[in-house]
Amino acid sequence: MSEREVAVTGIGMVTPAGIGREATWDGLCAGVGLGAHDDELAGLPVDFSCRVPGFDGAALVGRRITWRSDRFIHLAMVAAREAVADAGLDPASWDSARVAVVIGAASNGGDCWPQEYKNLAEGRIDAISPTVLLRSLPNMAAGEVSTDLQALGPCLTTSTACASGATAIGVARDLLRSGACDIALTGGAECARVPMAAAAFHRMQALSQRRHDPAGASRPFDADRDGFVLGEGAAMLVLERPRDARARGARTRGLLSGYGASSDGYHATRPNPDGAGARRALESALADARAGVSEVHHVNAHGTSTPINDQVEAALLRSVFGTPPPVTSLKGVIGHSLGAAGAIDAACTVLALERQLIPPTANLDRLDDGIDLDVVTKVPRRYRMEGALSNAFGFGGQNAVLFFRAA
Repeated sequence: MSEREVAVTGIGMVTPAGIGREATWDGLCAGVGLGAHDDELAGLPVDFSCRVPGFDGAALVGRRITWRSDRFIHLAMVAAREAVADAGLDPASWDSARVAVVIGAASNGGDCWPQEYKNLAEGRIDAISPTVLLRSLPNMAAGEVSTDLQALGPCLTTSTACASGATAIGVARDLLRSGACDIALTGGAECARVPMAAAAFHRMQALSQRRHDPAGASRPFDADRDGFVLGEGAAMLVLERPRDARARGARTRGLLSGYGASSDGYHATRPNPDGAGARRALESALADARAGVSEVHHVNAHGTSTPINDQVEAALLRSVFGTPPPVTSLKGVIGHSLGAAGAIDAACTVLALERQLIPPTANLDRLDDGIDLDVVTKVPRRYRMEGALSNAFGFGGQNAVLFFRAA
């Protein structure tokens, strides 16, 4: 174990596969798509999403929080509490000034804006909620988590579109390396399945149109894929220096060994067809970890289920590895949670290494003829792994890749 690496000592998750780390893992390993009709999207051209089942923010974080905050914040708080408990840490006794919070969010909650814009348009200024900014500013997930857990070190928000959660983890790692903190609580949170997002992504022709089959709509790498499915969720990791984790007798679930980031500099939404930007991020992550391609035994792909993104990512992996290791995309089960996706993927990559088990890609019935990958499908695959990559690529050509090693 190198002191350049940082230890992952805690994981918390809230996803459409379940509330909590183990519920999420079990749901992902079941390999069944979770897209379903969403009453909040009724009447829109795309009226389905992947939603966290039975999530009651008021019951889980308290009405004092929920009256002033949107759902993405509640998701972040629940995941953060679980991660801290999983790490065996007690916020009442830690050195709060040495605990950082870094959370990625692609946009904001969005739940409150339609009614507030209606109030504004009707001239009902006094009806506009004084909490509207508190509810929706992207930094408020990090702010509320910091307050809830009394983590009083650096408190940051990263926003790199669908790479936001992965970027947050990389930034948190850098804070630990620099000595700015001793513990970093990091990840991503997003409630992407809101009407404006659904309408806007539909107009961009980015969403699947399979209204007749919501559960089968998200189908990464499949020949019949036609777009992604909006989701929601949060994942949080506790990162510590290995020596600090050892000193307090903490269990290490995995090691974050490398992080790479880049920009395509190509187009606002489309990835560069040659994959050059994503390749720079991937190779930077391996160089940072001082690892070669032979040390990568699994790739948790970005795998959005959009035609061009899956094609470019597959070609990238072929160009880097020749024969890529087994690949999976979690979005077939839980959809695409935008800013949270990179963090959820990272958390599950750590769990895959820890358990030596790769969750399957849902709805992959017929691999696209232009995609030459060993994609895990139908059932989880038991597989010997020492290192794995987690890819996250976002609008604006923003790329983030994390490399993890088994503990």
